[in-house]
Amino acid sequence: MGKDIRFVGLDVHKETIAVAVAEPGGEVRSLGTIPNEAEAIRKLMKKLRAGGAFTCCYEAGPTGYVLYWQLVKLGVPCVVIAPSLVPTKAGDRVKTDRRDAEKLARCYRAGDLTPVWVPTPEHEALRDLVRAREAAKKDERRARHRLLKFLLRRGVRTPPGMREWTKTHGTWVSSLTFELAAQQATLTDYAAEVDHAKKRIERLEKAIDEAIVAAPATMRAVIGALQAMRGISKLTATTIVSEVGELSRFEHPRELMSYSGSVPSEHSSGGRTARGSITKAGNAHLRRVIGEAAWHYRHRPRVIGQLRKRQQGVSSQAIDIAWKAQERLHRRYRQLSERKCKQKVVTAIGREMLGFIWDIGVHVERSMQEKNRAERRQTHP
Repeated sequence: MGKDIRFVGLDVHKETIAVAVAEPGGEVRSLGTIPNEAEAIRKLMKKLRAGGAFTCCYEAGPTGYVLYWQLVKLGVPCVVIAPSLVPTKAGDRVKTDRRDAEKLARCYRAGDLTPVWVPTPEHEALRDLVRAREAAKKDERRARHRLLKFLLRRGVRTPPGMREWTKTHGTWVSSLTFELAAQQATLTDYAAEVDHAKKRIERLEKAIDEAIVAAPATMRAVIGALQAMRGISKLTATTIVSEVGELSRFEHPRELMSYSGSVPSEHSSGGRTARGSITKAGNAHLRRVIGEAAWHYRHRPRVIGQLRKRQQGVSSQAIDIAWKAQERLHRRYRQLSERKCKQKVVTAIGREMLGFIWDIGVHVERSMQEKNRAERRQTHP
């Protein structure tokens, strides 16, 4: 950045934004507080622009990226900062909006802040939809537990040989009756909630399918290619793409592993090296789906059934990478299982699995970029 540029720190809240600016000469001063409204922000940017070049930053939080997109639309450079990586003084016990804004401006000028990736509106819309489906699954699980525990307290158990939550199981639950009206009302309510949760998930999954069709071509291509890997269905692939964005933004697969929070923690000093459990300092949604997919690699490598169907229409390069993943990860699972518990083994397999996911994603994204460039050359020779 230029020497004369000013650094503006924004402490953003639901109703207000505290503003501070770090001047090139060293002064850091507060500009007060403005309402968190589009018109107030526009007037602030106009006032700052009159004083010369500047750039803004604010912490990622519950207000999302609306402010970022508004500033970009106004032509204002802006970055969104990772809150957990903002430097903090150990002895500082005073926290106010004004001081937070000044600290952001000062640290931004010093280069001590870590920007986060800002998703495009299409990515964020798909991510919100996928997370809504995940929340619906959690609600369905809670509703099912309430119903089963209620029946258990009444001494009613699922008949032997009957699988729970099948159509037959639902018919059996509907046929149950209790002498007391209060208990019958409770059963009816719990059963209705389970049915409501099921229909909610069906609606969301249909919406996800429609969103994939309407997604940008590169996003659709990556979602399709990732399904060539064992354990990655359409929903899992969509979750990965919506949570990560462009996989090529990571220069090395280790960066993607770190982003998921599945790398070991470490506390080393001098000649002593100590590594512990995974950091979990990353995207929990990505870590969850990868952990679920990693269990599939306990089986010997093969391509049958749904996996064979998912690989139809996928590039041969992606299929080759997926097969290498099967061979490598199954072998690693067997080796690690001899000396570690299964959960640790699956965590390690999931971490390595991210490397193959990165490889497929980067290959597809670069192929799509070359295809787009070729089309532009044909259109504008």
